[in-house]
Amino acid sequence: MNTEAQTMLAASVAHDAKPKARRMKRGRPLRFQPRLPGQIWNDVLGDRPLGGRLRAFRRIFTAVLFTLFCIPIQAVLVQFSGPAKNSFARFYHRTLCWLIGLKLRVIGTPCQQPRTLYVSNHSSWLDILVLGATLDARFVSKAEVAAWPLIGWVSKLGRSVFVSRSRGRTGSEVQDLRARIEAGDSIILFPEGTTSDGARVLPFRSSFFSVADAAERIQPLALVYDRLGGLPVGRRDRPLFAWYGDMETGSHAWKLLRRTGTRVTVVLDESFAPGTVPDRKALAARLGRSITETAATLRQNRDVARPMGG
Repeated sequence: MNTEAQTMLAASVAHDAKPKARRMKRGRPLRFQPRLPGQIWNDVLGDRPLGGRLRAFRRIFTAVLFTLFCIPIQAVLVQFSGPAKNSFARFYHRTLCWLIGLKLRVIGTPCQQPRTLYVSNHSSWLDILVLGATLDARFVSKAEVAAWPLIGWVSKLGRSVFVSRSRGRTGSEVQDLRARIEAGDSIILFPEGTTSDGARVLPFRSSFFSVADAAERIQPLALVYDRLGGLPVGRRDRPLFAWYGDMETGSHAWKLLRRTGTRVTVVLDESFAPGTVPDRKALAARLGRSITETAATLRQNRDVARPMGG
């Protein structure tokens, strides 16, 4: 037998000596049974685990309990003159922010003069808590808020000014606002007229500044929710903070309060006298441009490098 034939014979013997691979036979695919039943298992694989639900329940429970405790105290304080009712209102809003896990960062100083008109962008019901904890001023709210359970009571005790959208009452409501400002109250105004999606500032309506000439000073401020889980908020996460369109307050609050590491930044720009602006259209344009630029800077996670003060 020649050498080539011997080599082929040896290779054939070696091939036959190898164990044949066994093909796995399985009648049906493996199915793993989850330890957690139903929707709880799906929630673990979703955005937040079950712990987020417990956190939200704890925050809502303590916030409601604290509110019920504060209502009779503020009801007594509003019967007397002096700064006690305003100081307690700020304490209430600041504590609520702490209870729901929202960290406040304030850049700039609120104007200390009475009869100040604070002008802010508006994206969420959270804005009320944030500005209530920052400023000594009264909110201008739509009339429907007064009828809301619990929130309406708190708004009334916070001395909010309620206005309707009926054209027949616009004149009397403007006079009421003017009288409150002339009496020494400061007012917080949201000239967008509604809440935005948090990714932009809507155009300011000049009709909201019909009482601006009654104010001693006007101070613009920008408000942006810029941290979630301790990280910068992107466009995808802004609807978690923003409350707009047909969103329900309860479901929106439930989703938000399950999260941790949330923060809001309030930037107070320099105040100025209303007489330095020729008319209310020019005033709306100036304030809208200033607040839009500041809010855009905050959304881009950049520092605001402008002088602040009252």
